[in-house]
Amino acid sequence: MTPTTTDHTATTGTTEPKEITTMSIRRLTAVGALVALAVAVPTLPAQAAPAGELPRPDHASQAALVAQVRAATARFHDVEVALAEGYVDTHECSSSPDGAMGIHFINPALIAPGAPVDPTRPPVLMYGPSASGELEFWGVEFFEPDVGQPTPVFGTVAFDGPMPGHDPEMPVHYDLHVWTGKHNPSGLYAPFNPSLSC
Repeated sequence: MTPTTTDHTATTGTTEPKEITTMSIRRLTAVGALVALAVAVPTLPAQAAPAGELPRPDHASQAALVAQVRAATARFHDVEVALAEGYVDTHECSSSPDGAMGIHFINPALIAPGAPVDPTRPPVLMYGPSASGELEFWGVEFFEPDVGQPTPVFGTVAFDGPMPGHDPEMPVHYDLHVWTGKHNPSGLYAPFNPSLSC
């Protein structure tokens, strides 16, 4: 997969788009925590493929990882549970001409650069508006600031990156979206979902 180079825009309950670089105080706090964590955490052994090589595809094992994510995040279909467990609402719904990515809820305590990817503890949850206007669970994002580690992998799927932050306070990072709550016609791991909107 290659990372998207599309400019991200967001909406905040109005029909007027605004650039993601205009962030709320909560988003700045969450992103600041990410940067601080990236600097403070020592480099750990990474779960990564050797340079230029991915593990052999094993569809059954990959499907089992996705099933683990679904089972572990079932409770987060209730956004109040996510908030109670330390996820911080960024209050901005990311979208592009390729579709929507959603509103990110970040748990800085779960971001560990270079550590093995834990499918049961995604550091970012994605939500979006339902037909009734309430937040519904769309999926997860695995996020690792770049600290010089090899490209992280989720089973046999390499993260996108390293890529610049999507706003000035976000570090250079790797990420991988997994659409466990909503079907994505562009693919289970695509960054944007063309069937959804903010």
